[in-house]
Amino acid sequence: MDPNLPDLPSIRDEIDRIDADLVRLLSRRAECARMIGQIKGLDGKPFFTPERERHIYNRLREINPGPLLPEQLSGIFREIISAARAVEKQLSIAYWGPPGTFTHMAARQTFGASADYTPVETISDTFAAVERGHCDYGVVPIENSVGGVVPETLDGFPVTNVKICAETYIMVRHHLASHAPDLASIQRVYAGPQPWQQCRRWLRDNLPHAEVVEVVPTSRAALQAAKDPNGAAIANPLGAEEAGLPLLHENIHDLSNNRTRFLVIGYNEPAKTGNDKTSLLFNLRNRPGELYRALGALEMNGVNLTMIESRPAPRTTFEYIFYVDCAGHRSDEQLQVAIQELKGHALETVVLGSYPSAEPASG
Repeated sequence: MDPNLPDLPSIRDEIDRIDADLVRLLSRRAECARMIGQIKGLDGKPFFTPERERHIYNRLREINPGPLLPEQLSGIFREIISAARAVEKQLSIAYWGPPGTFTHMAARQTFGASADYTPVETISDTFAAVERGHCDYGVVPIENSVGGVVPETLDGFPVTNVKICAETYIMVRHHLASHAPDLASIQRVYAGPQPWQQCRRWLRDNLPHAEVVEVVPTSRAALQAAKDPNGAAIANPLGAEEAGLPLLHENIHDLSNNRTRFLVIGYNEPAKTGNDKTSLLFNLRNRPGELYRALGALEMNGVNLTMIESRPAPRTTFEYIFYVDCAGHRSDEQLQVAIQELKGHALETVVLGSYPSAEPASG
């Protein structure tokens, strides 16, 4: 033992003193949050401010001396912020359920454990829950790095008036969860269609004789496996936890860089952070070169396009709505000019929201 180290009881006494200080400081922080909540209630300001949270997380990275890793410190403060926000007002969050989905994980990653979560049956139900005031915010998937865009989410914007308030990314990590003691005991694997496709190589190499039972929605796979002593499920950690299933084998996915982007929908208009995205939708006249001219309004003003997709217009036949994500905030001068020029080409242009980018700033 290092003679320079204090004895164990002394270290534990120091930890107890630190814990007492933490409780005192966290209580003071919660009181400050309560006062902020009272001010917001009087002014009608939103209780979820992703731009302010971005500032907090950036500052934590700057002042972090270690040994905690940045993501560990952010995880701790995510729950501190969530608890403090609940002192202001407990937010209700709709998400595409049931519990244990990747959308549920994205919601928890954004709002922490102290929010009130409501699983709904479909993505359109998530939009409806927010628009009708049943929930404060909703969380929906927008695109996957392997499977592409989620059309049901794009189709929700033309028929509702909700805005995009924030975004987050979840790495798609699949695990084998089971009450079985080992792989040799597994006779059936319950899996949703996409997780099964994303783990086919691992299943072929490690469970070649197991029957794959397709389950929809994906998160119900863990619930099925929990009732089968010789069954296993392809699940994420939250889905396995919700079903009470231990993880038998971790990271069984075939691709290591698979991730999904999620949007937070509500009625916020976040302030500029310096690393933002703006989402637009517009439709055009059915004439040659219209899309080229419309996108030229962005290009000529130096606006970087990060996504473009088209979907059939909901109220007309053989006409399309275009969805665009671009770098910058709607208050940026060059983006303001570009949007005005785009309106000159489009029949209708709608700003779906400017919000903090979850990607690191370029440059």
